[in-house]
Amino acid sequence: MDERWREEYQRKLTSPDEAVTLIPDGSSIVQPLIAGEPPAVLAAIAARARSGGFTSLTMRALLPFSATKATVLDPDLKDVIRWDSLFVGGADRAAVAEGRAGFTPNFFHQVPRLLSEFIPVDVCIATVSPMDRHGYMSLGVAVDYTSTAARVANVLILEVNSHMPRTHGRSFIHISEATAVVENDNPLPELPTPAMRDEDEAIGKAIAEMVPNGATIQLGIGGVPNAVAQYLRDHEDLGIHSEMFTDSMVDLIEDGVANGVRKTLHPRKAVFTFAAGSERLYRFLDDNPYCEAHPVSYTNSPDVIAQNNELISVNAAIEIDLSGQCCAESIGPAQFSGTGGQADFVRGAFNSPDGKSFLALYSTAKGGEVSRIVPMLTLGAVVTTARQDVHYVVSEYGVAMLKGKSVSERARSLIGLAHPKFRDELTAAAKKLGYL
Repeated sequence: MDERWREEYQRKLTSPDEAVTLIPDGSSIVQPLIAGEPPAVLAAIAARARSGGFTSLTMRALLPFSATKATVLDPDLKDVIRWDSLFVGGADRAAVAEGRAGFTPNFFHQVPRLLSEFIPVDVCIATVSPMDRHGYMSLGVAVDYTSTAARVANVLILEVNSHMPRTHGRSFIHISEATAVVENDNPLPELPTPAMRDEDEAIGKAIAEMVPNGATIQLGIGGVPNAVAQYLRDHEDLGIHSEMFTDSMVDLIEDGVANGVRKTLHPRKAVFTFAAGSERLYRFLDDNPYCEAHPVSYTNSPDVIAQNNELISVNAAIEIDLSGQCCAESIGPAQFSGTGGQADFVRGAFNSPDGKSFLALYSTAKGGEVSRIVPMLTLGAVVTTARQDVHYVVSEYGVAMLKGKSVSERARSLIGLAHPKFRDELTAAAKKLGYL
């Protein structure tokens, strides 16, 4: 290791409690999502807030996880730490619903620009891999918007963790850019794989049958994406260009299915912006030159996505109305998640040569008592993907292609995706609306 960087590292190395004294009171703090969150620094911020060392902070992340929920999102700190969510997930959903946290709508690919031009970033905190001999540390599984926040912040506190994989691509931060460094070797939090439902199998199989050999795929996490990946195991020469890197992608790569040889952008590379899953996934990513992590302003740019031939995008929906409007982030007016990268990939995939975007949903909710195919979106529901953008919609009852279809044709197709017990009711509603 270059002695200059070793010495600089040692000069900046401190305890979490000391590191957070460098955060001015009143600061706006940005942290990574999921496994990139720095638990030791978060615990120190919470402790300092409890002791009166902070009187006012604003903290942000797209998708906080367990360490954040256990520390700075403690309801007892709501008068000191104001949380502003950029997505809404399991860790901060209750805080948003109760009014002790805010929510900022966004397209995922625009978050770096929001942080550099519209949202103040005084401090960035993040977990990184150990420093290499050239003085570089990797943001690992959370390059996304963190790579931008790290460089626009006045204070950058890095939590070095030997469990954080060193990912290739544009993931690196140099020791000269850090204000302070702390060390903490807790294993990264794992994201469990959900159990697969019968509906997942039906939807996954239907989508996989429409994926050609040589296509480039974008998948998230959940029963449907996992089922799609399972039914892609017999495909050939698939590529990966995705916002999220998941365990199902490890399977496809190790099976030789996702070799990337036919990719038109970054051939023979799996491109992503963040990763979450099992410890096996983190080990797979570590120093793996096949996998490249890039900022979300690049991976999720619709123009960049469209440079991949046959880009196949798979995302989820909460409800879809008979004209094709898709809500993927709220239940009525109650924010349940966020736009994330859905709109980015829906538009990018359609503009990709021979690309396809799929919006998948179960036909019912609440134990079969509520239809997810509805005449009109629930009052207050957010339109995540405009009806002009929706390409394919899939439920366990089939596939509907909406591009170029009239409202009448859309209504007929979408009623066919609904559970049979709701089809007469939906048909009557469609007639009342003048669709049929």
